[in-house]
Formats: sequence, structure tokens, C-alpha cells
Amino acid sequence: MQKEELLQKLSVCVEKGKADQATPTPPDMKGMIGASEITQQLLDLEVSPDDILSKGLIPGMKRIGDLYGEGKAFVPHLLLAARAMNGCLALLKPYFDAGDLERKGTFIIGTVKGDLHDIGKNLVKAIIEGSGWEVIDLGTDVSSDKFIKAIEENPNAAVGLSALITTTMVNMESIVSDIRSRFPENKILIGGAPVTLEYCDKIGADFFSLYPQEASEYLDSL
Repeated sequence: MQKEELLQKLSVCVEKGKADQATPTPPDMKGMIGASEITQQLLDLEVSPDDILSKGLIPGMKRIGDLYGEGKAFVPHLLLAARAMNGCLALLKPYFDAGDLERKGTFIIGTVKGDLHDIGKNLVKAIIEGSGWEVIDLGTDVSSDKFIKAIEENPNAAVGLSALITTTMVNMESIVSDIRSRFPENKILIGGAPVTLEYCDKIGADFFSLYPQEASEYLDSL
């Protein structure tokens, strides 16, 4: 199988959430090799990790992200795609660590203090990481101090705040204020079910979207 055909097949496996041969979904791909096996085949053929990322993983994640934004795919589909992509990124990690594959930048993400929900955060993380960014995941219940420490260690990073409920969404305002007082130039993205564009403007964040793919596109535009 030729390189371009394998890259196309890889992007389809990521989009469909076909992580490996053992993955039973989707039904029409049952028993077929998946994203991890194809990634290894490409590496064995000495296809550059950059091509694997930019021509295989990123297009697949973009398509599923776009479908989600159009209401044609749902959270379970995004989670399956993220699982498939993460398996591939694990195979590419040695190339990142060796400097053979350059990241676009660094993105720090966490669910804000008081909130233990992580599904939305994990979806954003997966799509942004799949588009070529290094993602530092601070987890859930993240305070201002934790965000600030992470920015100190990664001075040029963009920052993402997530919240799923209105009672914790209010903590975004103080965290944004604390970050702004120390790092006025760093871009801050916010998101989550109760968050709105009006709230984003009110607290002084830079970007809001309901859809992970739009957050990825915003970062790429920087």
C-alpha cells in the first residue's frame, strides 16, 4: 500500500474512532487494522512523523470536529476519535521528545476550581493536541495558583478554562483576573455548557466557543 493511501486510511480511522484492530467499532470496519497499526506501518516505511500528523491525524480530527459542530456527530464519536488519535500520538511521542517533530505551540488546559467534570476538557484537549499543539492538562478543580505556575513554566502558552456548571463557572472570572494581572499578553480561552460569549466578554477572556474544533482553529490563527 502506498504512502498516500495509508495516510488517507489513517485519517478515516481517526475520524471513525477505529483505534486498532481489536476495536469493534464502527461495525463496517470490524476486524480491520486501525489507526495505531497504520501509524506503525507508516513509521516502518520511514514516512516522516510530520506527514503522519499533518496528513493523517489532523485531517481526521478536523472532520469529526466539524461534524460535531454541525450536529452530525456527538460526544461519543468525539471520544472514540480521541482514543484513536491518542494511540497514534503515543507512537509519535519519541519523535516529539527528540525534536524531530515540532509542535505549533503550548496550550495549558484545566477545569476550574470547584468543578470535577472533565469530559468537555478532554475533548478540547484531544482535538487541540491532534492538531499539532503540546497540551499541558492540569486536570480538574484547578486554582489560579496552578494555572499561574504552569504559565511561569511555559511563558508563551495559551490557556484554556473549562466549567460544566453555573456554580463553578463563576470561578472563571477570578482566575482570568489573576492570570491577567501576571500575564496580560497570554491568550485565554473559556468553554463549557453554561458559558456564553457575553460571559467571555464580561470577564475579559479572549475566546469562547461551544465547539472544540473552533478553539483549535482560533489557536492556529494566532
